[in-house]
Amino acid sequence: MAKESMKARERKREAMVAKYAQKRKELIEAGDYDGLQKLPRNANPVRLHNRCQLTGRPRGYMRQFGISRVTFREMALEGKIPGVKKASW
Repeated sequence: MAKESMKARERKREAMVAKYAQKRKELIEAGDYDGLQKLPRNANPVRLHNRCQLTGRPRGYMRQFGISRVTFREMALEGKIPGVKKASW
């Protein structure tokens, strides 16, 4: 489980990216790179990192489900994800 501070920091970055998205787009189209540099660093979407929505784990993230592989496996074995079952052959 990730620390609450790490989860909060990621949420803060997401909010800042959303806040400055339109302004970044306008500055890029205008070619004003000096103006882009004056924006906060966390306004850049490259700084975002995918994290598990339930545990905050940064690695092993499954985009299709929005959770980590560990959480996915636990939920699949408990039958909480519809249409997913353990393979056997």
